[in-house]
Amino acid sequence: MRAYFIGIDVGTQGVRVILLDDTGTVQGSGEEVFPLTSRSREEQSPQQWWEACWRCLQSLLTSAKTTISLQAVKSIAVTSTSGTVIPLDRRNEPLYNALMYSDSRPAAEGKHCKAIAEQYHPEGYTGFNASSGLSKIVWFVNHFPEQTAQLHTWVHAADYISGKLSGKFSVTDYTNALKSGYDVRNKIWPDYLFEQLPLKREWMQAVVPSGKPIGTLQPDLANELGLPQIAVVAGMTDGCASQIASGAVRPGDWNTTIGTTLVVKGVTTQELKDPQGRLYSHRHPEGYWMPGGASNIGADWVTAGFKDNLDELNKAAAKLIPTSYVAYPLQQEGERFPFISAKARGFAPHGLSPAELFTANMEGVAYIERYAYELIESLSGERVSAIYTAGGASNSDTWLTIRSNVLKRPVYKCAQVTGAVGAAILAASQTHFNSLTQAAQALTQIEKEIQPSKELMQAYDRGYEAFIESLRQKEFIN
Repeated sequence: MRAYFIGIDVGTQGVRVILLDDTGTVQGSGEEVFPLTSRSREEQSPQQWWEACWRCLQSLLTSAKTTISLQAVKSIAVTSTSGTVIPLDRRNEPLYNALMYSDSRPAAEGKHCKAIAEQYHPEGYTGFNASSGLSKIVWFVNHFPEQTAQLHTWVHAADYISGKLSGKFSVTDYTNALKSGYDVRNKIWPDYLFEQLPLKREWMQAVVPSGKPIGTLQPDLANELGLPQIAVVAGMTDGCASQIASGAVRPGDWNTTIGTTLVVKGVTTQELKDPQGRLYSHRHPEGYWMPGGASNIGADWVTAGFKDNLDELNKAAAKLIPTSYVAYPLQQEGERFPFISAKARGFAPHGLSPAELFTANMEGVAYIERYAYELIESLSGERVSAIYTAGGASNSDTWLTIRSNVLKRPVYKCAQVTGAVGAAILAASQTHFNSLTQAAQALTQIEKEIQPSKELMQAYDRGYEAFIESLRQKEFIN
């Protein structure tokens, strides 16, 4: 008999719910979009999230019960944005809207939290900024004393939906807790949070590994949905959930997602320490580490200048690779990963045709990806053994070929890399499988494998050296 798992992803612009079976096949999905406004980038209604989730669940399961037995659904997990926090009262009702990760108002608090963390707990996470949960908590306490007096628990976005499902709001997971100040190495809320910042220890949740069952679906909800009292498991941030959906869950596995930006996430056996703060590490449910970093470069340059004739450009690029051009298609000022440089600016040779510039830009992004993985290996002392990929850039076979040969490794394109799928895999990890590794191996699907060739690898070695030299000459790197 088949087993089924539900994944929920609550994003900035909507909710997505999927039903995954034990072969990794999506059996159904539901989606609801939120209007995106300047206000919704700062605050959103948690109740609106819940109502949207509930409608999506009802629609999904009403449709699914015509083809499967809902009694075979085993568990549910939720993923959402990292750094979004909600203050709850004693009845677990929001005292205020959710403070969104994209809310820039706590910028001053972010700088203060970073300075305090570096002074009093430098061995823990110190990369606080305006988008961090901790900064938002401090900002709220500073600005809303009346609501703060009624505060009972701070929860993260995923925790709120998990709490509505299970009735338990007092538990979060390693990935959500990290940017609220939790020490994932020592598994404690550090004392400095309560001695140097205006926080109370009783406000903070218990923290468990992602995927750990925290309760069961409340009886009235189960009855209305036609489900048994399935397990509700501890959730995860959306970036980490997408990493799981890619299959990159074992030590040496890495995922590159190239959308608007280039994001790398992977698994190491030891915590990766970066003195420059380009990378930071989440905690893997099995005790490993999940380092990651995000560049300001990605595929936004495609949308900016090449979106109208992509098919023709990709076909032309396939005949042009490898080029001898050095291009760095950064669309903004400054870079944060794999190097930090306020002076970084995009550049390309003059006089190129659109196809030549398109190809050179793809190669430039691949060179940045290689630089990132060389940095990761030098800092971790561990080999990057497999690279999985997702994002819009993975839809270009030419770009996949370039990347495989620049990286000198196979690149695996995954079939279902979404936060909701990652959440469903997480739901299955301890309720049907013995571990997250086992669940991901069983439930992720490789759509395409690109292998490098000797001739192209050699050409791209020369291209990479020229690219790095250009960054040095421009003083973007040392």
